[in-house]
Amino acid sequence: MVGVGGVVFSFVFGDLCAVYLLPNFFPQTFGHLAQMPLAQAMMDAAPMYMGIMSTATSVGITARILSERKKMDSEEGVSIMAGAVIDDVLGLIVLAIGNGVIAATIAAKANGGTASAGVNWAAIDMVAVKAFGVWLGATLMGVLLARKISWLLKLFKNPQAIAILAFGLSMILAGFFEYMGLAMIIGAYVTGLALSRTDLKHMIQETLQPVYTFLVPIFFCVMGMMVDVSALCSKPVLVFGGIYTVLAVLAKVIGCALPSFCCGFNLLGSLRIGAGMVPRGEVALIIAGLGLSNGFLSQEIFGIGILMTLITTVIAPPALVGLFIPKAAGIRHPKPKKEENKPMMFELPSGQVAEIMARKLVEEFRQEGFITILLSREPNSCIWEISMDKMELTLVREDNVIQIHCEADEVAVVSQAWMEVVSQMRELARAISKPMDEKNAIAKFIDRSCENDNITPAKVLKNFVMIPKFRADSKMEAIDLLVKATKEAFPKLVGDMEEVKKAVLTREESMPTGLDHGLAVPHGRTDAVKEVVGALAIVDNSSNPNGTIADYETIDHSVVQVIVLTLAPLKEQSPYLQVLANISKFLHNGDGLQKLLACKSEEDMLNLFK
Repeated sequence: MVGVGGVVFSFVFGDLCAVYLLPNFFPQTFGHLAQMPLAQAMMDAAPMYMGIMSTATSVGITARILSERKKMDSEEGVSIMAGAVIDDVLGLIVLAIGNGVIAATIAAKANGGTASAGVNWAAIDMVAVKAFGVWLGATLMGVLLARKISWLLKLFKNPQAIAILAFGLSMILAGFFEYMGLAMIIGAYVTGLALSRTDLKHMIQETLQPVYTFLVPIFFCVMGMMVDVSALCSKPVLVFGGIYTVLAVLAKVIGCALPSFCCGFNLLGSLRIGAGMVPRGEVALIIAGLGLSNGFLSQEIFGIGILMTLITTVIAPPALVGLFIPKAAGIRHPKPKKEENKPMMFELPSGQVAEIMARKLVEEFRQEGFITILLSREPNSCIWEISMDKMELTLVREDNVIQIHCEADEVAVVSQAWMEVVSQMRELARAISKPMDEKNAIAKFIDRSCENDNITPAKVLKNFVMIPKFRADSKMEAIDLLVKATKEAFPKLVGDMEEVKKAVLTREESMPTGLDHGLAVPHGRTDAVKEVVGALAIVDNSSNPNGTIADYETIDHSVVQVIVLTLAPLKEQSPYLQVLANISKFLHNGDGLQKLLACKSEEDMLNLFK
């Protein structure tokens, strides 16, 4: 009812506005409308297109607002979204019928008819039936054959091939509608409507995103190039455009709020729905472009359509947001909410483990034949859509928690998949826990054949503090003192010292960082630092030739002589591994380590690396 009300009121308001006002504002072009009977004038090309332009609703704009206000699942949100979709479908049907009526009128005039002749309702009815029949027939065929089309597309397996074939299918249907005298957009819309019922919908959307990103700016650019700026800025266009826009807003508010009020919404809820249906968008622009390219609209009327689309798009968001500020319910008799299915929730030891488990789970479903689409990815979260036939799951990872939203009869499938992945991860953990050759592993880390001409030691150590005579009695004290020195030298780059020490010690627990020839490279990643920073210290072993930091284990059991502390941000990109590799390479190549040990001051150390 919301969709129907919005289309009927918008079409009538827009059409009548054109019939009564166009002859007054543009008498030379549309003066003939004043001489025609009302019914016949309403069927003229320009008034009809102005009515059709007013019917479309931009569901994307409203959806963004509802999503940001967390009102998508509210009674108003559900009604707006469903009404907007029906609104667009009905608008396209009106466009199809309107094109047919205009074509029939033009044909009648070409066969000797006059402008003052009566309306040939029989011919118009036949055209309307034909247009509606073609649309309805194609839509029913698409909906009924959607599964078959999906099965056929899946034979090609490759996501790119599937998406391109779906795109080609929409082009074929668009061409068929154009051949039948209807608008191409209707054929493409019918294809999307059919494929939206399949489990390929998200995969096609994601794969065609680059095409969408490429073509949408071209569309808006072409629409802008079609506007005659001098005509748009003229006084008649601005005044008439203002009146037309006000009527377009009132038509949607009244046409959608009245049915809402009659269906259990209160005044506030009805106004929310009416405001949510106000914005026009790309469909209105397409209709305006079709009217201009077919010669049904003049540059002035095209500019008025652009003006109306722009203003309704701009004013609707603040109006809708303002109506949602009051927390009052939008319906007269709120019903107690039914208990929804709670998502399956799995809490893991850390975010890294949760990320690995989520990926493995998605891979497990993919091997079972499910279509898996990554809908969103943030540093600590991701959302996957997992679907096959009528089964649709949503996997959400937030930090160390994985939630899987599914129906009650799908819990068994999800549980089985989870247990399978847990079993695989346990096997992997057992394999990793077997003794490792740490010496060889670290030796690979300091591979001396590695070359990187882009990063020199001086560049690497620009955010490192130099400590020529460093003393500590234990590894813990050494790390503590080096972190403190780094914090004092670079207070803007290093935050919470405890977080930094925790990151370094956690890394030490997994594998000691003492290398060979007395070199130790403690390091860690943490959000407490903003860039790669650190400290390079020459250990003063003069008081104890056997080493003052005796508990710092090295792979060749040598006494620790040089410690290089390296810290890097956890989430942001940084040349962390390159820094570690370059420092190790420099100190191991030739007599680099001996030259460093010979340095007596910070200046000597800096000059050595320069």
